[in-house]
Amino acid sequence: MGQQHLTEQQFDSLGLDQRLLSALHRLEFNFCTPIQAKALPLLLAGKDVSGQAQTGTGKTLAFLLACAQRLLTSEQPATAAGKPRTLILAPTRELAIQIHKDAVDLFADLPLRLAICYGGKAYEQQKQQFDEPVDVLIGTPGRLIDFLKQRLYDFNSIEVMVLDEADRMFDMGFIADVRFMLRRLPHPEKRLNMLFSATMAQKVMELAYEHMNQAQLIKIDADTPAVDRIEQSVYHPSNHEKIPLLLGLMKKLQPQRSIIFANTKYATIKIWEYLQGNGLSAAIISGDIHQNKRESLLKKFHDGEYAILVATDVASRGLHIPDVTHVFNYDLPELGEDYVHRIGRTARAGKSGAAISFACENHAMNLIDIESYTNRTIPTMSISNDLLVEPAPPVKMKGGRIKSAAKSGRGGRPGGGRSGGGKPGGGGQHQRPRRSKGPPRHQNQQNKKAV
Repeated sequence: MGQQHLTEQQFDSLGLDQRLLSALHRLEFNFCTPIQAKALPLLLAGKDVSGQAQTGTGKTLAFLLACAQRLLTSEQPATAAGKPRTLILAPTRELAIQIHKDAVDLFADLPLRLAICYGGKAYEQQKQQFDEPVDVLIGTPGRLIDFLKQRLYDFNSIEVMVLDEADRMFDMGFIADVRFMLRRLPHPEKRLNMLFSATMAQKVMELAYEHMNQAQLIKIDADTPAVDRIEQSVYHPSNHEKIPLLLGLMKKLQPQRSIIFANTKYATIKIWEYLQGNGLSAAIISGDIHQNKRESLLKKFHDGEYAILVATDVASRGLHIPDVTHVFNYDLPELGEDYVHRIGRTARAGKSGAAISFACENHAMNLIDIESYTNRTIPTMSISNDLLVEPAPPVKMKGGRIKSAAKSGRGGRPGGGRSGGGKPGGGGQHQRPRRSKGPPRHQNQQNKKAV
């Protein structure tokens, strides 16, 4: 972990339980990030915290440490089956899985038992977790409420509540479910409460006021050094130039590890099909990919088996994937805050990175909101003919299985495609790449975000 984004506050000075300090030393965490340095002293003193911080700032470690400290020093009786002591709410299953993974690493040598609940898979397996005592319950609202209504557990013993990515809960329409659960917890004065959000809009502040005990507001400047370490640029391609430009940039830049964001599930599949057809092996996560497959592919990308991940905004928040050197916005997001979350996948842990965006015919207007939100103008780059690579035919994804669109083999060089003229999508700016099969155009034009 680099020192650029750390403070001089050491974890050793916070009065943490020795078992937690040993875990931090094992994981080589010595100094706090700004959100950790501001939040932990308050949380360890028993005060509620409402924290505003961008992704990648270390808030997950902050609330896991506070949860563990509370449970390890609590005078309450040990937990029993169906009586969890900590509730951690996350808006997406990917974020819940990431929090659970971080907790497993941190609590490896601690007498704290974890459970995770999220939709899409392992229904019976998740139910069986409540046959044994659970100290820390992590999950998404829908599956947690399902099990709560089945009386597999109750909230009577909850000592700590964490609401992560609160603004995202509103965006995804989960806030009614969140309030349903929070109203069934012990009184706010009888528990430690934490709320973290990238933005502190009025709706988020009202949620904190309603369900927390005089929470202390902490804000970490959105214009963090991490943003300064990201080299941002924007191209203005026509719609039919986007695939050739993406392949040309991949060939030119040779990114060590990259994430390509699109606004729709259909767009991610189209990108993936062209990458595969042009010798670039990639992982893909979107709503059309089965949950087991998504988790497997995300792990392989995390472990370095894939150098490219194609994703909708489901991957833009909360996931820590090390050493991402480049983020590509194949589609510009509608909101400035979504743009910041996306590019925040790079330049983590004190490193630098690059964010390259396509302001195409459909989404160029979104650039206005993005530049207004970030309070900066993104440099415009020109599109030269050598950047427009002629794409080879895409590999088709059908029913979750990969099927080649052509019998002949394809080169493995990044951005490689055929040389020579006369084929669709070749070096000229007015040539169109072959379209992959997809849903009717009117469905694509709805441009609904997918999670």
